[in-house]
Amino acid sequence: MSINVSLLKQVCEIAGAPGFEKRVRDLVIKEVTLLVDEVKTDNLGNVIALKKGKNNHDGKRVMVAAHLDEIGFIVTHIDDNGFLRFHTLGGFDPKTLTAQRVIVHGKKDLIGVMGSKPIHVMSQEERSKLPKTTDFFIDLGMSKEEVEKFVTVGDPVTRERELVEMGDCVNCKSIDNRVAVFILIETLKKLENPPYDVYATFTVQEEVGIRGANVAAHGINPDFGIALDTTIAFDVPGAQAHEKVTELGKGTAIKIMDASTICDYRMVEFMKKTADADKISWQPEILTAGGTDTAGVQRMGKQGAIAGAISIPTRHLHQVIEMAHKRDIANSIALLKACLEKIDTYNWSH
Repeated sequence: MSINVSLLKQVCEIAGAPGFEKRVRDLVIKEVTLLVDEVKTDNLGNVIALKKGKNNHDGKRVMVAAHLDEIGFIVTHIDDNGFLRFHTLGGFDPKTLTAQRVIVHGKKDLIGVMGSKPIHVMSQEERSKLPKTTDFFIDLGMSKEEVEKFVTVGDPVTRERELVEMGDCVNCKSIDNRVAVFILIETLKKLENPPYDVYATFTVQEEVGIRGANVAAHGINPDFGIALDTTIAFDVPGAQAHEKVTELGKGTAIKIMDASTICDYRMVEFMKKTADADKISWQPEILTAGGTDTAGVQRMGKQGAIAGAISIPTRHLHQVIEMAHKRDIANSIALLKACLEKIDTYNWSH
């Protein structure tokens, strides 16, 4: 199974911190406009691409959600020496900030580095403590006067890392959740005659609280919902079998639950049966911490939605070295397409 690595690279590398998704939103609109019947952007910034169902006399609606935003930062202060202080946008393990390059998106993009106190001048007590995000600052290599020509408080900051292929895998910052954005675009290319109206929704501000999905689901009021997001693949040295959640290369993952959602048992069964019928490799996912757009899709419509999620196994989540397997990505596209085409064949009343 091959995937369009060139498009995935574009989607992953482009900037889009929570609340500042314009660049990736513009790319998505460009990619999907000719694939669907209607594209609109709501007040929050969600992109909603409608592909109408064939003979959809019941007016059924399926919402598919993939979030556009990536974890990032926002500038909170410029000190007298031109160093930037920042606040995180999304969840970070502070130790992953060490020795990283970032991009400050001011009047122009500026490369910066995450600086912190050198180990050489740390006390023994400081060396033994885990780092905090407040221990770091952004160094642009400029004086305050130069920095202030381009940067103001409130400017977003994203991480700098290109996508590379490693064996059968892809590796980049922001695989979470740009791989799902890619999967939804690629599915729209292949989807010809879905039985129900499909609202392909590229949501904003998921990393800071599922905000875009809540608003979009309220407006769409879907009967069925499918979220697309990454999940933990803890298939690495030292992991116990029960801790792995998923494994790379073992297929797409069908979510059973996460910390914010218990997926509808009917949707879980439908996805499993569809995958088996089409010989699509899959694995179950139970994530006891963390949540996804599934929660908003499931609960924010007027009657709620019969909802579940297709998850993409990913190693090293919320780092700049996130890794996904090409075969799992391809299987995710195949399962989403099959589910959207066969959703009218399942007995949802049982």
